[in-house]
Amino acid sequence: MNSFGQKMRFSTFGESHGKALGCILDGVPAGLNIDEAYIQRELDRRKPGKSEFETARKEADKVEILSGVFEGKSTGTPIAMVIYNTNQKSKDYSNIKDIFRPGHADFTYFHKYGLRDYRGGGRSSARETAARVAAGAIAKLMLMQLGIEIQSGICEIDGIKSKNYDFAYAKSSQIYALDPKVEAAQKEAVLQAKNEHDSVGGVSRVIAKGVPVGLGQPLYYKLDGVLADAMMGINAVKAVEIGDGILSASAKGSGNNDPIRSSGFESNHSGGILGGISNGDEIVMSVYFKPTPSIFKSQHTINTDNEELDFSLKGRHDPCVAIRGSVVCESMMALVLADMMLLNMGSNLDGVLKYYN
Repeated sequence: MNSFGQKMRFSTFGESHGKALGCILDGVPAGLNIDEAYIQRELDRRKPGKSEFETARKEADKVEILSGVFEGKSTGTPIAMVIYNTNQKSKDYSNIKDIFRPGHADFTYFHKYGLRDYRGGGRSSARETAARVAAGAIAKLMLMQLGIEIQSGICEIDGIKSKNYDFAYAKSSQIYALDPKVEAAQKEAVLQAKNEHDSVGGVSRVIAKGVPVGLGQPLYYKLDGVLADAMMGINAVKAVEIGDGILSASAKGSGNNDPIRSSGFESNHSGGILGGISNGDEIVMSVYFKPTPSIFKSQHTINTDNEELDFSLKGRHDPCVAIRGSVVCESMMALVLADMMLLNMGSNLDGVLKYYN
């Protein structure tokens, strides 16, 4: 499947080394101010080649809106956006045409479809997430009108954990670090792995402020379930936590419950979601990225003829995919929340009457 969402639904297209990639976003209400400069700034946060902590591939990631916008406003019709690839080096992958790279989708794509685009992984490449960021930027523009703000940052790299979460600081950090006290150590871990032709994993912390009570469609379109689905669909993500996550399993009910007073919840172990429905507190998620599978060490593998061999990868790759992946997490949360806001409008008769009266 290449589509996501219900009321606000988006589909992406394109491959890592194809001519272009992009998305079609359907269900955006008419009349939304479409700030193209803002959309581009969001893509600039995710684009490659900005620092030594990222892949050396340099793409402008210039977005072009093809439809659905007139005189700066959404028309209510599908918004199509395209991003042209300009810096492919497909020859870097000629030596793996018939080889399965460990940790990649090469093996599974080939056995599912009987063929694969070996140039950078084709459709399975994280390059596709640029389209998600473009769609997410429009979702954010709508959420801003509703007083909802989404922020993200890196809270762990190579086991080096943040003790404090400063989302304002993360915006100016080259690695989107949330804790300036451990940023240097996290950077060093990334560069050390890069110099050793290896990679490291990381964790992104994503929060949403200003989310109203009531988002989520039980039982089979719960807010936490859809958010987890959205994050697990991002390349290299292997685990997701909401609120206290796995720590909840070792807690007692008396410590895990969030007491309620007239002014609101006294704590937020739930991560802002109860029974699959937002409770008005901050939505809090932790998203775990595995180490980038593209490493330059010699590895054991097989080819399409099931022959064992050793090979060394070429190309340009992120030593820590979590860094740019954090921006994608933010975008996917925006798309989920925008979709849920639209779905929630008809959840009770009062909402329907308010609209039609």
